[in-house]
Parts: sequence; C-alpha cells; structure tokens
Amino acid sequence: MPPRTLFLADLHLSPRTPALNAHFAAFLTAHPAQVAAPSIFDDDSRPFARTIQTQLATFARHTPLFIVSGNRDFLLGAPFARATGATLLADPSVVTLYGQAYVLAHGDALCTEDKTYQRFRRVVRCGLTQWLFLRLPLAWRQRLAGDVQRESGAAKVAKPYAVTDVSESAVLALLARYPEAHLIHGHTHRPACHTYATPQGARCRWVIADWRAEVMGGYVQVDASGVAAKTWLGGA
Repeated sequence: MPPRTLFLADLHLSPRTPALNAHFAAFLTAHPAQVAAPSIFDDDSRPFARTIQTQLATFARHTPLFIVSGNRDFLLGAPFARATGATLLADPSVVTLYGQAYVLAHGDALCTEDKTYQRFRRVVRCGLTQWLFLRLPLAWRQRLAGDVQRESGAAKVAKPYAVTDVSESAVLALLARYPEAHLIHGHTHRPACHTYATPQGARCRWVIADWRAEVMGGYVQVDASGVAAKTWLGGA
C-alpha cells in the first residue's frame, strides 16, 4: 500500500464509551499508517488511560504516531509521550507530507467568536493553573474535570451555531502565517472541506469528523494524490 497519513480527531474515548473504545482499538490494528490525532480522551481515569496508552504504545512500535492535545486532554505531556511512544505536536504545527505543507491544529483556538470559551481556554492553558491543578488529589481533579465538561456541553448547546464554529478571520490569519499550507483541524464536529482564495492560490480547510456512538470511524487521509475524507466501518 502506498504511504499515507491518517488524521483522527475528537474521539471522546472514556470508560463510558465501550463501543468507541473497541472501534478505536480495531482501527489501530487495521491501519498500519502514520497517524496524527488532535484530541483523544474525554476521561483520564487511571485504569482506562493505561489501557489506551498500551494500545497506542503497541501501535507506535511499528508506526509513527503524532498527537495534538485538544480542549479535553490538553494536560498530556512528556510522561504520556514516553508511555506511548507518541510525538506531541504544538498547536498549531506545520508538517510537510508528500511534498505539500499542512497546518495541523485542534481547532478550538480558531473559534474566536466564542469569547467565553476563549477566556476559559487562556486560564486553563496557563502554566500556573496547570501546575496547581496537577497537585490536587486525583479524585478532585476528576470531579472538577467532569463538572467542567458538563457545564461546557450545556453552554455549547445554548450558543448560536456560528459562535461555536471557527471564525473566517482566524482561519485566514492562520493561513496567512503559513501561505503554502492547507489546514487540517477538528474540534467543531462539522466535517467538511472549505476552500479559500489567498494571494498564493486556493487553500483548503479540512475539518475532521468526530467520533460518537451513532457515527464513528471518520478520518482524513493524506497521501501523494492529495486529501480525502473517509470513514472506516470495520473489517480489514
């Protein structure tokens, strides 16, 4: 099979999602291709996290694995990278694949119209905030994370559709920083390909599908022929 790179996002794996977890494990077995994943976890409870880490480590022993942390697993750090063999990428990162440059991002930083979320994001991405949080007992951290996720989900439902999507100005600004690159991201749960006219020519923004009980297995594939959105339903 020709070389290819697969991009997954917003898998939302947790102990409460056995079907998703099984599908993800089967996906790794069936796809011996370089993988980049913006956002994996919804839950970092220790037994579950160890199971996922073991699966990722098995995969990374024979295939390059890259991860961009998202809005729910942004505390992934060097211990996780050592345990899994994954390379953690900054958000955003520029990679060159098969002669073409791509900007890889989780996508939440591009939702600049959501002012409330962006304020929250600045607080939780602060080094001091993270230092303090990681020194709380594990049970407290899990309880706080669960509360934040529930409140965030409820707030998102109440917000206008446009507010929870990326803003055009943020996308164009990012593309202007990397004028030769196309953009690949997740977060919004709105899989599509959008085309932008730039001074350097047409640029595409690929949005990776999220995984959930009703629809799982979506990914974006990049190879020498270009980019394509795909869905893996299972099997070989």
